[in-house]
Amino acid sequence: MSGFLDGKAVVVTGGGGGIGRAVALAAAAEGARVVVADIGVSLDGSDPTSAVAESVVAEITASGGEAVAVAESVTTLAGGSAIVKAALERWGRVDGVVAVAGILRERMLFNMSEDEWDAVVETHLKGHFTVFRAAAAVMREQEGGGSLVAFTSGAFAGSVAQANYAAAKGGIVSLVRSAAAGLHRYGVTANAVAPVARTRMSANVPMDLAEMGDPEDVAPLVVYLLSDRARHVTGQVYTAVGPKIAVWNQPREVRAVYAEGRWTPEQIAARLDATVGQERMPLLDQLEEYRRAAAAKAAGEGQTS
Repeated sequence: MSGFLDGKAVVVTGGGGGIGRAVALAAAAEGARVVVADIGVSLDGSDPTSAVAESVVAEITASGGEAVAVAESVTTLAGGSAIVKAALERWGRVDGVVAVAGILRERMLFNMSEDEWDAVVETHLKGHFTVFRAAAAVMREQEGGGSLVAFTSGAFAGSVAQANYAAAKGGIVSLVRSAAAGLHRYGVTANAVAPVARTRMSANVPMDLAEMGDPEDVAPLVVYLLSDRARHVTGQVYTAVGPKIAVWNQPREVRAVYAEGRWTPEQIAARLDATVGQERMPLLDQLEEYRRAAAAKAAGEGQTS
């Protein structure tokens, strides 16, 4: 390995499995000392155990690296602070935080319960806030600043049956952009990764994905974003899937139209489509294509039976 992260202290939440584990192992292999934070819950957030984090720590130490396991929940400020504090107590600083921890509660919006909404938003969005807040307070004061790496998803552009997850992931993108703007002068970067990889969560996607990779395909990008070579990179959202890395666009106005005075609904109805119009949701086109393919497959199976 190239020692991309030599001497750095890095926190990885959700580090006990999937992408989090791959990131923790890759960071350690590049010289980082790693806090592996995971309470080892099942996909729906139940049955916590610290064994998964301890298992990853054992892998790192067996390879000659240095790591510590922390079984704290990211859903509270106390938990987020304790996770970051573990790095401070062990190594005296925290150079990077990678927030991977998450759960799913899949349900159509019209059937979603309050608990299903709250649990997902709390784990994903608030779970980023708690560790980022604790780390940012340290990074802004320490020499060398630091790096915040969030995990979002292409679902932030919309989801059929995961409105809670999509809303949380969209919030994470806005949190990253806000952190990038607010912490830039302190030497702290903030970026997000939207992975497509074979994990427990991707197994629940309700339609076939055109591209798919493995957790180990995502880790190198995270290592880069944590490194000194990426000190100029901030406020970005990257997709990592297999051999592909892509960057998402930044939100901005596309077209505008003005009225003479205040608009009336009638004026808007008469002019909006022909002037400002709409920006088509790619997800709607993907869903339509998926439905056509499913209908064609069903019709073909019906003819051969």
